[in-house]
Amino acid sequence: MPIKVQSDLPAKRILENENIFIMDETRAMHQDIRPLRIAILNLMPLKEDTEVQLLRCLSNTPLQVDITFLTTGSYIGKNTAASHLDQFYLTYEEVENVKFDGLIITGAPVEQMEFEEVNYWDELVKIMKWSKTNVTSTLHICWGAQAGLYYHYGIRKIPLEQKMYGVFLHRVLNRKKPLVRGFDDIFYAPHSRYTTVSREDIINNPNLTILAESDEAGVFIVMAEEGKQIFVMGHPEYDRITLDKEYTRDKEKGLDIQIPKNYYPDDKEGRKPNLTWRAHSNAMYTNWLNYYVYQITPYVL
Repeated sequence: MPIKVQSDLPAKRILENENIFIMDETRAMHQDIRPLRIAILNLMPLKEDTEVQLLRCLSNTPLQVDITFLTTGSYIGKNTAASHLDQFYLTYEEVENVKFDGLIITGAPVEQMEFEEVNYWDELVKIMKWSKTNVTSTLHICWGAQAGLYYHYGIRKIPLEQKMYGVFLHRVLNRKKPLVRGFDDIFYAPHSRYTTVSREDIINNPNLTILAESDEAGVFIVMAEEGKQIFVMGHPEYDRITLDKEYTRDKEKGLDIQIPKNYYPDDKEGRKPNLTWRAHSNAMYTNWLNYYVYQITPYVL
């Protein structure tokens, strides 16, 4: 996919080295086509890593996509340089009068806090309310999915006794929905979270449909309003070494953390992890862009 980003975004060089076509502004101006306008509200602490992961996932369709990165104005994290945020990110106040074809709300390392205790919760509520009228389809990831289910449907998150951490087997429940088109009956996806949601709460809500779940990791993909809101409980965008980085970080902090399940070969840390979830991750993002954004969004926003 020709993804349009700023010419000097560091992620552009990384993806070009992977032979992923990233289009800069100059070339995009010469294509007589309306690109899809996708906003990414990046709440992850290592924003540059998340940029690469999500742009990689959005790179498997011939559609041209114009990316706008958003960050919170009410809270500025300490893990990304202020110069990077100033150069490549906008805040809600700068886009509140703009319409987008799609929005991605990422996870965030705050799931052990009550939603209302999160520094930027009020701002996130504004963004989720704004998405109802200004965005064709919103894709929520991990904590972003739990926050979205809580805001839109009042479904509360549930603390886990132990972190849901590793790569888990899932199965497709509703193959008629285009979001899971091309999926195998069973597939793998990474999870990294301390909380979950109740399957019963989702089943009991007539507005929600479970598309995929795991016996061990629980509900994975939930859809509402025929794709207006999509909730993904794990991290299909993670690359091969993301869980390894998190595991190493937590060990260095002295946290009581278990080895990620089904991640290292033979569960021996230090061995190169097998990448077992990329194909289904790519399929999900491609299906989202095609069936729930491109084929639904108006030509004139």
